[in-house]
Formats: sequence, C-alpha cells, structure tokens
Amino acid sequence: MYKRDFILRMIEMLGEVIARILGFISKGDFQQASQSIENAYNDFLKQDAAFFRAISKEKLTNELILKHNYTNGHLEILSELYFAEAELLYAKNNLGESLEYYEKALLINEFVLKESRSFSFEKQSKISYLQSRISQLKGSIL
Repeated sequence: MYKRDFILRMIEMLGEVIARILGFISKGDFQQASQSIENAYNDFLKQDAAFFRAISKEKLTNELILKHNYTNGHLEILSELYFAEAELLYAKNNLGESLEYYEKALLINEFVLKESRSFSFEKQSKISYLQSRISQLKGSIL
C-alpha cells in the first residue's frame, strides 16, 4: 500500500509540474518549459531525459517494464512528460517531433488503461485528445 500511495502522491505532484510547464509554454517561455521538463525526468523517474527520448515507440512499454521494472505508475508519469514535450515541440512548430511524443504518450496511456482493467474517464479523455492531436498533425505534415 505504501508504494501505491507514494506513486499517487508523485502523480499529483507531477500534475502541478505539468500545469506549470504548460503555463510556461502558453506564455512563450520555451526555455523555462524545457528546463522544467528536463528536471521532471530526473525528479520523478530518476533518469536523464535522453534515456527516455532514445527509446523508440515500438519498444517503449517492453523496454521499460521488462528491462527496467517500471510500474504502471511510472508509465503514467512518463506519459505526462511525453505529453509536455509534445506540447512544447508543437508550440515551437516542430510538428514531426511533436507527433512522435504524442504517439508515445498515446501508446503508454492505452497500455496503462488496458493493464488496469478498469475504466477511467480521465484516461479515456486524455486518449481521445491525443488521438485527435495525432490525426491533426498527420494531416498537416503529409
């Protein structure tokens, strides 16, 4: 139970960090948003951002679960960080890279929802948003 409570508290804290990052993005302070994302990877997942950026979407969940013993809680945190990166890249008009991070966030959200075996309106709403954004980006890139 301790582990679960700890992960839930971390997810709540991450929500505040993501809100701050999105605030920086909306104000056009991309440098501060980028630095906050870098710090969040280290603070919440104890790994450098480059480690997570290097994992291809095809190997994403297997790599993290099998080789690194990440839990669904860790994956949810990573999904939020990928989402923040995607939003930052989108705001910077780097649509190709943005699409990659939206897709990674979507894959993780779908995996976690499937593994949890329970329905979450919040998670389903996030998945719908990501699917919509991905479709929009694919249409504008092609």
